[in-house]
Amino acid sequence: MKKLGSRGQKVLKTLHLIAAGLWVGGAVGLTLLIVCLGPATSGPELLGYNLAAILVDDLVIIPGAMGCLITGLLISGLTPWGFFKRRWILIKWILTVFCILFGTFYLGPPVNNQPAITTELGLEALNDAQYHANYIKNIIGGIFQLLALAFMVIISVFKPWPNKAK
Repeated sequence: MKKLGSRGQKVLKTLHLIAAGLWVGGAVGLTLLIVCLGPATSGPELLGYNLAAILVDDLVIIPGAMGCLITGLLISGLTPWGFFKRRWILIKWILTVFCILFGTFYLGPPVNNQPAITTELGLEALNDAQYHANYIKNIIGGIFQLLALAFMVIISVFKPWPNKAK
């Protein structure tokens, strides 16, 4: 397959960094939204928090993650970096797929379920067992996801492992 030239590689890397910024920034924002917002004083206020979390997830995190996946595929396929030539790239691939699946199947459902509980119960949702379980799941899972994303950024910068043997 034909490889991209220097300019094309720079464009792809730029798009990849923008997508990574969205993904990491959205994850930080969503975690802070869930953890740091003061206690709601009304049902509509709590519903607003829940809907804001969905917007951050749908409009920032998901596009950032998909952008990283797509640009990563293009970078690996169209540049000399490849998919398996370097251990740090392989680790990033594994973590990227894991983080996308983890976000989709573990973190996403609780975020998306909170508004329904709040709509039904109003401010009393704060005392609901399922609402609380979703909240805890998103705090713990969100911090875990942030650590994985931070690790991917670190290995992208430091490229810690030597090339795999040919």
